[in-house]
Amino acid sequence: MARFLKRHLLWILYAFFVIAAIATHKGEPIFHSTGPYAAGKYIAWFMFFAFLAYSLYATTQASFIKSLPKINKHIWGRQIGLDLYISVFMSIFVIYLDSGSILVLLLWLVPVLIYANLAILLYVALNYGSLVAHFIG
Repeated sequence: MARFLKRHLLWILYAFFVIAAIATHKGEPIFHSTGPYAAGKYIAWFMFFAFLAYSLYATTQASFIKSLPKINKHIWGRQIGLDLYISVFMSIFVIYLDSGSILVLLLWLVPVLIYANLAILLYVALNYGSLVAHFIG
């Protein structure tokens, strides 16, 4: 049991994060959109579930923690990591602009820094309508 927890701790924490994010979500319906560009919400959910599935598959193939030093030995591995975290910080800023709340930003900050696109795609899927409204409103 201890080995299972050690190996899957990040996924267990992620599951709690997803449950909390969905349970505390207010505003627009979670899986349905009727506003402008409504199909985008379905695309966002598809991207989230597809990336989650691929990430879970990757976990069965190699340890993320053990793979990082190997990836970071290569110049392109470091470049991809920097590129990812530039977009992560831009996404955190978008979360702040969308919510207008430092508290919401802080609640999403750690999951976004740890899980990157798995957290960002969840935010986009949950808040698609309000994000679109900023662009067309």
